[in-house]
Amino acid sequence: MSHLKPRAVDLFCGAGGLSQGLRQAGFNVIGAVENDELACEAYRLNQPDVALWERDIRRLSAKQCLRQLELKKGQLELLAACPPCQGFSTMRTKNGLRKNRDRGNDLIFEVLRFVRSMLPLTVMIENVPGLARNQRFEKFRNGLCELGYEVKHRVLNVADYGVPQSRRRLVLLASKCSQPSFAKKAFRLRTVRDAIKHLTATRNSRDPLHGYKASHSAKVVKLIRRIPKNGGSRSALGASRQLRCHKSFDGFRDVYGRMAWDRPAPTITSGCINPSKGRFLHPTANRAITLREAALLQTFPRRYKFPHSRGRYPIALLIGNALPPEFIKRHAMSLRKDILKVLSRSQTNL
Repeated sequence: MSHLKPRAVDLFCGAGGLSQGLRQAGFNVIGAVENDELACEAYRLNQPDVALWERDIRRLSAKQCLRQLELKKGQLELLAACPPCQGFSTMRTKNGLRKNRDRGNDLIFEVLRFVRSMLPLTVMIENVPGLARNQRFEKFRNGLCELGYEVKHRVLNVADYGVPQSRRRLVLLASKCSQPSFAKKAFRLRTVRDAIKHLTATRNSRDPLHGYKASHSAKVVKLIRRIPKNGGSRSALGASRQLRCHKSFDGFRDVYGRMAWDRPAPTITSGCINPSKGRFLHPTANRAITLREAALLQTFPRRYKFPHSRGRYPIALLIGNALPPEFIKRHAMSLRKDILKVLSRSQTNL
């Protein structure tokens, strides 16, 4: 192994946001697991050299993965994962009032199974904040401690770590090297302007994720034109000019709201190209943000590829479910420093 490239495996890799962040942090991502066909297609477009197991992780042997990667137990430097999190979200649990029976919640123990079989030097887990309040998370943490890991976790806002978007996420770092440490906060917040202002107008773009015409109805287009520029809300229209469905419903106040140029964007979700799903209108153009703009607000590279043969909404789902690579990169760099110290000491003792 090159001393500059610690190896990593990405479980539940999705379209590749976590892997992209790890690569940018200086890791060599050598293996990944994902069950969704379209996510795997996107992953292969951007990470063609990674061994990708396209299957249900519950039917995958961690020892088999080690053999295929030509590694022995204890040789992997980082195991990273973001198990499906919908079951822990505030929306799904009605703010914790409804007992959550989502079978996918137990997938976090598949991560623990891989940790037991692989014994990586470090572990990184990313998920929704609601997981931290679930007894499964405590059991998972205890399992790592029993294996000899030093464990820390925090709920962080990605906007504090170079992502032009407000998004609270739970991050767990575990290490056999030393006490793991989180990245330092950025000196300044990145904004919508920083992320997408440089893009050409959609009508002049050849990018299939940007140069397309929004399919809003005439009625919706008329409404959008009335929303004040640069952060305006539908509430500025008054009751008489709002859609009928909005007059009798006071929830989700960001619906048909505009982003503001000089603030971070709201959380980019799977509905990010639909103005009826949140504050997803462009700051000044009379349309929702494009798929490319959404990907940039998630900090994917400008030329990151997404398969578009199935239409725009499946891509929006991939982008909205992805981890912001910049956020992952910064915390992975902190782990990498500790890893390199251990590797350097071990080489000195040889």
